[in-house]
Amino acid sequence: MYRAAAPEKRCRQRTSPPVRRRLLSSHQHQGSRRSNMANEKTSLFFAPLNRQRRAVVGWKRLILILLLPLAPSPAAAIPMDNALTRIAQNKTVRIGHRLDEPPFSYVVNGQPLGYSIDICLQVVDGIKTYLQMDDIQVVYVPVSTATRFPQIRNHGIDLECAATTNNRERRKLAEFSWPHFVTATRFVALKNSGIRRLEDLAGRSVSASSGTINLEQLNAANARLKLNISVVLKKLNQDAFDLVANGKVSAFVMDDILLAGLIASAPRPDDFIISDDRLSRPEPYGIMMPPGQLTFRQVVNARLNTLFTNGDINAIYAKWFLSPIPPEGINLRFAMPPNLQAMLAQPKDYLD
Repeated sequence: MYRAAAPEKRCRQRTSPPVRRRLLSSHQHQGSRRSNMANEKTSLFFAPLNRQRRAVVGWKRLILILLLPLAPSPAAAIPMDNALTRIAQNKTVRIGHRLDEPPFSYVVNGQPLGYSIDICLQVVDGIKTYLQMDDIQVVYVPVSTATRFPQIRNHGIDLECAATTNNRERRKLAEFSWPHFVTATRFVALKNSGIRRLEDLAGRSVSASSGTINLEQLNAANARLKLNISVVLKKLNQDAFDLVANGKVSAFVMDDILLAGLIASAPRPDDFIISDDRLSRPEPYGIMMPPGQLTFRQVVNARLNTLFTNGDINAIYAKWFLSPIPPEGINLRFAMPPNLQAMLAQPKDYLD
């Protein structure tokens, strides 16, 4: 009997754990149901709040997306005018240059170069610094005495870098930088012609470039002195000078420094002479800019102020007036005049 009872006991011992597991599982299941019900109640309670949070986050994202294009760029954080805005948007500075104004602005092998061009490239560096943009490119646009003002007025160019005289009438059409050179109007003639003074031109033909202040001054002197001069107009300085060289006119009226450049480039420079008589008082050259762009003019003048007062302008001047220049390697040997030295030492607006 004892041995028979032992297996039953062992059997009961083996069957009891599953009962306890079922009871425990039942309790766990009921607890899980209660937990899920509690979570559902909690979720139902907080659902409106969650929807509100998601709505707020959605609106914040939308506002950020809408405001993103309005985030200020470096250029937008500084004073701007139309000229500077165009330069910043297009990432280009359009420089107007001449074809035949050595040593200021001319072309050799398709490349614009000269005293005024070098100065304007310094100005472009100043524009880059002001706009905080290193990727601004230079685009060269050829202009003549007849097209320079329309190009400036119609925003075809941003800077005219040549030998353009700054005077009261022209300041009504464009902005001008501080002077970078000073000149006077004279005439060139053949030495063997015997023409030396303005009165010697009476009754003769004289060439001039259209659209220049020199033409206005020639017409004024012609009327004032009753010289009865016949004026022959040309678009290019070289063409007007060639008329003198070929004996087709008696003289060519132009800025004295430009006459010196044309003579130096001629096959026989010793054939020509520049008059002592002047048709004007000393007049300054400046960089021309679109009218009304006062902030742009301040940026240009700020760079010129540094260039002039730190002495860097002397190296540029020596390069073009005291050294051989392309294409023929001619040296003008034109020392800096005292009045120009004074202008560069204390740069300021020229107001005649």
